[in-house]
Amino acid sequence: MSSAPLTSPLRITPAAWPWLVLLVLAVGVYLFGLGGQYAPTNGDELVYTHIARLTAASGQWLPLVSELDHMRNTKPPLLFWQAMVAGGWGDHWTMAALRTPSVLYTLLTATALGLVVRRFTRQNATALLAVCLYLAFFSTFRYGRTYLTSAPETFWLGLPLLIWLWGQGRAQVNPSTPDNSQLGVSLRAHLGFGVAIGLGLAYKSFALVLPAAATLWVMQLTRVATLNGHALWHITAKVTFSACVALSIFALWFVLDPDPAAVWQEFVVGENVGKLDHSAGYWHTALLGGGFSIWAQALGYAQNAGLLALVVLGLMVFGLIHGVQRWRGVATSETPAPAVAPVLQRTLLVWLGVWLLVFMLPSQRSARYLIPAMPALAMLLALYWSRIARGWFVPTLLLCASFIAVLARIAWAAHDLGMGTSAQWLSTQGAAALGMALVVAGLLRARWTRYCTVAATLMCFAVFNLATEPLNGTAGHYESAVLAQVRQQRLAVPSSFNGQFERFQFVLPGNRYVPYDGDARARFSAADNAVELQRLLDTHDAVVWLQTRDEPQQPLCAPACRVLGQRWEVKGRHQPGEITLTNVWSPLQWLFRREWLLTTHPSPHVPQQPPVQRQP
Repeated sequence: MSSAPLTSPLRITPAAWPWLVLLVLAVGVYLFGLGGQYAPTNGDELVYTHIARLTAASGQWLPLVSELDHMRNTKPPLLFWQAMVAGGWGDHWTMAALRTPSVLYTLLTATALGLVVRRFTRQNATALLAVCLYLAFFSTFRYGRTYLTSAPETFWLGLPLLIWLWGQGRAQVNPSTPDNSQLGVSLRAHLGFGVAIGLGLAYKSFALVLPAAATLWVMQLTRVATLNGHALWHITAKVTFSACVALSIFALWFVLDPDPAAVWQEFVVGENVGKLDHSAGYWHTALLGGGFSIWAQALGYAQNAGLLALVVLGLMVFGLIHGVQRWRGVATSETPAPAVAPVLQRTLLVWLGVWLLVFMLPSQRSARYLIPAMPALAMLLALYWSRIARGWFVPTLLLCASFIAVLARIAWAAHDLGMGTSAQWLSTQGAAALGMALVVAGLLRARWTRYCTVAATLMCFAVFNLATEPLNGTAGHYESAVLAQVRQQRLAVPSSFNGQFERFQFVLPGNRYVPYDGDARARFSAADNAVELQRLLDTHDAVVWLQTRDEPQQPLCAPACRVLGQRWEVKGRHQPGEITLTNVWSPLQWLFRREWLLTTHPSPHVPQQPPVQRQP
């Protein structure tokens, strides 16, 4: 990035217009289909929804309520209180209402990091680019718009760091003359930092005080001209004060909950200490643990970036080469321009490095734990965007093209099955065509490659939303007449993950759900499945049954059972060999299946009339 004169926040330069357009697209993508049942998410979302719903039904803030064994105090109460308020204590219990706070948190985080980048670079284009990159990360799209902990924890844990950077940007300190000004960060400011971190802990876990406080501590140490005992003591004391404030806020859970012993056993011991279990051998897991190894964790940032993973790797390679050249004293034209303030660059590297180091230590490692540091990655990418070799962007464009093609084909197959309207089909194919055009433009014109990479990534999200939209309508829901028939009934529903049965609260609301293992049926023969289905029908008012390979047109119990209603369902988990090169272009064989609502009762919720006696 080249240096540029300070521009007005309201003035959009020609270089910024493409990124502003992409930002509008990104916000639209995040808001569209927010209540969709097939929005990219994580299985924990339904567990949290279950706990929040039952706690709201209890009429009390605490204790948390759940019907799941060992899944009650799975997260601090602030997450569930958020849903209870957003859902009107059950009066407006929709996925869109529960997810809206997450989107707001994500957009606030994106706005804050954009303001910080502009503060340092004085370029609207670079700031907008940073925001677009953050929203284009798949981890942000998946975990930052659904009802999960990632969006609020990222905002609150990152807020002190962003505020600190904002203060650094105000002075625009020359890197050649660092000072001890950070010793003057007031105790009041650290009180505010502690409150922000405490709110983040109240959403996720007390354990996050370690990376959050450590990052704040190292950040301030890097701004000291001469690190001595006096400076170390002052900064350490103030950060410790922030950490104590944060832990005090989290500790209020034990004070307010009428059963603190259960909180300790279920959350502290079960959810947190359990992640330090070394029964499998710490070093064996760390070195040879596959997805739990330190090698996999080292690539966690690239994994979280999703389709932009190769671009992130390009940034890492650029940084490595540039670092070696500087160490050897080799002059290079790639030396950072003055607009890339060293204090910002150094702080972002500290942010990324501390979080990565901390979450390499537990035996259970996951790229998800690095999500609160993704704002730093977005800012660093934006600062060096033009210096990442074009060769990292070209395969990214090709990857986007493959995803768009598959999604367009799925939408086409869905339309052939009668899902959705012609307008929905046309909008999906039109978005796919636009995405392909962006890919081609980025491949043919070098000056457009970087713009088109971000645009194509966002178009993948847009096409996904449009392709699944028909399933949020009549194709993916039961008719109102069917809902009226099974109100207040005992239903057997498939559930292959903790709390997965909770999704029927939005599909067949107002019933009692009894889960059974839906995936186990794939290992059974048709005869065994028929026996299992009959058992469920005999012991429940109605059964939700997913189509198997042996049921092309009607359920196994036909004609003895009655089909109350049916809808289309998307299969999320697949058995080995289900998806092959020969059937990948035929989604009906591996993706779409029918879901039937079955019963053997004459008419649920309607008493049977006695036969009419004829007069002789």
